[in-house]
Amino acid sequence: MSVQDVRDAYSRRAQEYADLFCSPEAMDEPDRELVSRWADGVAGRVVDAGCGPGQWTDFLRGRGCDVEGVDLVPDFVEYARSRFPDASFRVAELDRLGVPDRSLAGILSWYSIIHTDPEDVPRVLGEFARCLRAGGGLLLGLFEGPRVEPFPHAVTTAYFWPVEEMARRLRDAGFQVEATESRVDPGRRPHAAIVARRTGDR
Repeated sequence: MSVQDVRDAYSRRAQEYADLFCSPEAMDEPDRELVSRWADGVAGRVVDAGCGPGQWTDFLRGRGCDVEGVDLVPDFVEYARSRFPDASFRVAELDRLGVPDRSLAGILSWYSIIHTDPEDVPRVLGEFARCLRAGGGLLLGLFEGPRVEPFPHAVTTAYFWPVEEMARRLRDAGFQVEATESRVDPGRRPHAAIVARRTGDR
């Protein structure tokens, strides 16, 4: 699954996706609470990596974060700028965020790597590590499964990940995993989130 494939798939359904998810009502309360707790522990510049139509970027901005949303889909960025004119958005890919080394205090990656081919995930996590200063925080959302395997997501192929396997990839990239959580909501795929912090030894 190439970056262009993902971009094209979401471009075709950008308005539909925005209509479904770009509202406070579409944010599950446990997710709002988790993102809020994480954001409260971040002091400095934040990037919402893979921001989609911008709802979480705006949510973070509303909590006082110095946040910028980036996404590889120009249609999403255009929509986000129109819907949330007080927030900052631009086009960028996950493995090329376009910020200086160690310049960020936090990265929110909320389901943004679900379509990334597993062999490319280390490169994306390495980019996150490059951008975060020592002690910087990462919050990662993903679909949890017993093994790394693809499944037919509504937009394009996505991947399940065991939490411990993703945690291992994070440690390999220079992160310390601080917390994980999993849940299964009725009618939903299993969800997981990982809170990690950039170590200072690389």
